[in-house]
Amino acid sequence: MSQALAKVKILDLTQFEAGTSCTEMLAWLGADVVKVESPTGGDQGRRAFAEKPGQDSVYFLLLNANKRSITLNLKSEEGRALFKRLVPHFDVLVENFSLGTMESLELGYDVLRSLNPRLIYATIKGFGTYGPYAPYKSFDMIAQAAGGAMSVTGLPGSPPVKPGPTIGDTGTGLHCAIGILAAYIHRLETGLGQKVEVSMQDAVVNLTRVAMLGHYLTGKPVERRGSRILGMAPGDIYPCAPGGPNDYVYLTVSSEEMWENLLRVMGREDLIGDERYSSPAARSRHAEEVHSLVASWTRTKDKFTAMKLVGEAGVPCGAVLDTGDILANEHLRQRGMIVTIDHPQRPGFTMPGCPVKLSESPTTVQPAPLLGQHNAEVYGALLGLTAADLAAFRERGVI
Repeated sequence: MSQALAKVKILDLTQFEAGTSCTEMLAWLGADVVKVESPTGGDQGRRAFAEKPGQDSVYFLLLNANKRSITLNLKSEEGRALFKRLVPHFDVLVENFSLGTMESLELGYDVLRSLNPRLIYATIKGFGTYGPYAPYKSFDMIAQAAGGAMSVTGLPGSPPVKPGPTIGDTGTGLHCAIGILAAYIHRLETGLGQKVEVSMQDAVVNLTRVAMLGHYLTGKPVERRGSRILGMAPGDIYPCAPGGPNDYVYLTVSSEEMWENLLRVMGREDLIGDERYSSPAARSRHAEEVHSLVASWTRTKDKFTAMKLVGEAGVPCGAVLDTGDILANEHLRQRGMIVTIDHPQRPGFTMPGCPVKLSESPTTVQPAPLLGQHNAEVYGALLGLTAADLAAFRERGVI
């Protein structure tokens, strides 16, 4: 079976995470993603958090699976000329350089569109390319602050807290992938490419939209509530045995049937029909009693047992899996979400795989490429360059 995006060719000029997470998702779905990197060091993410000199970092491996890598010095005239020869061979270009970088290289959208009118040019910026904040630099945590995520995260009375997942980076990358796919479908109908722009701040605002519900209801900024769900009891994180830092489950109920099933699991059938807990409104009025009741039971179980018992009773419940739990989780392994691959520098490397499952287009995870690993393959196939040509370019620092 062919992969869904097998005919899509992408020039990847991304670095670090917001852009690389976008192109990795498209690569998982079958696109031929050719990562264009500087001959001197490549994507800066290769060295971020690196453990040994000359070894690609885990950070890079996690974000660049299924891609090919070529080297090209875009700061040189010869390098830019070579790049322009590549552009007509590709459907999509993705970049997340700082504002104005591509234009300073004379490789902005208008220039590249003239070389390939069908090109889909995707750009990721911290605050976009226009608006008062456009010149400001951004990282994941900046986007989480400016996009509203931090303001709704934390305990009551605490300062704002940065959510652990990198929703500012990877969340933006996934938004960009959606935009690229929309533009590609549009091109199938019109034959024309277009520019796709995603701001990291915009993406986080979108991910925060439901958390803004309280503002619409009260007319005031949403207050931090920790893990509790407004108006729902139980609806919180509950401690489990043996009391380690991640020995918790999260559970909640959204119907009377769920509440009664939970009581049965906890051995508290005597409370079924009790007026203090007989409706969501009643349980909310007695929220502390409800939370204490549930916690007294969860403390007697480990988190995996609690999740199994409660989940099998039809009540939403999730153990708080730490990073070690995730990498060893049998359910995730069976789903192909956790996979073990052989990277040349790291044999037997275990990592998260593709979260999107397509019944007719299965995905596989391939290791991230070494710097310039596919120079001969790509330049030879697309531009007809010989080994001698590549050697000459390498000697002049072009590749």
